[in-house]
Amino acid sequence: MTTPKKSNVEIHRAKDRFHTKIDWLDSWHSFSFGHHHEPGNTHHGLLLVLNDDVIQPGTGFMTHPHQDMEIVTWVLEGELEHRDSEGNRGVITPGLAQRMSAGTGIWHSEMNPSSTKPVRLVQMWVPPDTRRIQPSYEQLDISRDLVGGAMVPIASGSRKGAISIQQKSATLWAGRLLPGAGVNVPEASHVHLFVATGEVALDTNSVLKQGDAARLTDAGARPLKAGPAGAEILVWETNPK
Repeated sequence: MTTPKKSNVEIHRAKDRFHTKIDWLDSWHSFSFGHHHEPGNTHHGLLLVLNDDVIQPGTGFMTHPHQDMEIVTWVLEGELEHRDSEGNRGVITPGLAQRMSAGTGIWHSEMNPSSTKPVRLVQMWVPPDTRRIQPSYEQLDISRDLVGGAMVPIASGSRKGAISIQQKSATLWAGRLLPGAGVNVPEASHVHLFVATGEVALDTNSVLKQGDAARLTDAGARPLKAGPAGAEILVWETNPK
């Protein structure tokens, strides 16, 4: 007789996240990051980092290195300028997905080019399924796909139409949900739902507001409904092997 898998839904509130605040950066970390460490909160499935950052005008992350990591950046408000040691440069705005595969090693900077407006972004990291690849960079505008309010794949190692990442067992979805609109959270062994703006109801009884998250483990395709002002959500589905 096969023992059924135990399903689980954990709600994590925005105020309970790790917090880094300095003069140019206000950052909320969903998982252990930098000097913030909690042994029981290091990842969910393949998702290792989800940082909710606000960077002040004319400042940002100066040139620094990464290796063997798939890094996806999603801008919610403002602009973010990327430059790296491979010669890539790009300005990311809302609706424009960005992926950097660090591979054997890459140096990059992420700056707010505006002199007057802050930029709010979410940066997410997953490990690659193949190490020591050649570093690379890609941008993809999915603004039109988001207009209808459906869930749209932003980044994936297996789905067409999304920006490509070197991880076949992970897909990042985005949804700009209209007021009262309903969608289903994708089914996977590990699903991480993050509310970037607005609010949603998960399973009709758990209300999640901006900065809140739900971590689902073998929980099936759960219904999700946007609140009266709508919502923007980011959902990772991962199936670690």
